[in-house]
Amino acid sequence: MTETDKEQGPRPDLVINGVGSAAGGIYGKVLIDGVGKVGGSLTARLFKANGQIRVKGGVKSREMEVNGILNLDGPLEISTLKLDGILHVDGSLTGESCVLNGLVTAKGDCELEEFRGVGGFTIEGLLSAGHIDIRLAGAGKAHEIGVESLKIRQEDSGIWNRLLGGIIPKLRPALTARVIEGDNLDLEYTAADIVRGGRVIIGAGCSVGLVEYRDRLTVHPEARIGREVKTGD
Repeated sequence: MTETDKEQGPRPDLVINGVGSAAGGIYGKVLIDGVGKVGGSLTARLFKANGQIRVKGGVKSREMEVNGILNLDGPLEISTLKLDGILHVDGSLTGESCVLNGLVTAKGDCELEEFRGVGGFTIEGLLSAGHIDIRLAGAGKAHEIGVESLKIRQEDSGIWNRLLGGIIPKLRPALTARVIEGDNLDLEYTAADIVRGGRVIIGAGCSVGLVEYRDRLTVHPEARIGREVKTGD
């Protein structure tokens, strides 16, 4: 992260084992195993949490690994994120890569270069990414989606929920967005008002009001489209 790299000098580590609390601040590593509460925003090179964690603020970290439940009362800025469980961000989520095995929610925009994995997500603002490849085992929701490439498939939610011990809400594995726009769109089980792209595949389980495409459109016989329009260059 640019800002963390500017910080000079050695940094202390923050370690919580069992049940504990700590203050926010600038750290080298944040290692939480158990039930932890942090009383302010955090900046760290590595944030690794296992258990149930609450941060009363935002987090900036180059590398983040979460196994369990993490609630942030502010924005999240990362380079890489590996999530096994549930992450709630009360603000925006920005970074390079998110590998998902669970559920992520953000009350603001979400901007990532790569977003892939299995699970569900709710982005209350704009979901912007270079490449998205998600196998939905829960609901996927965003106000608008803008991407270079997007691939949506359905996962076996029954098996997936059992593997995660039932901590994920059992919601219908489908994607819902008002507008989806990108160069390459490969959709299944998606409901949208408008889908706009270069090469577009509207697969099984889709319901779209308007599809605008530049190069090629493929539609599954069971998909529902209100209107399709081929646009110029």
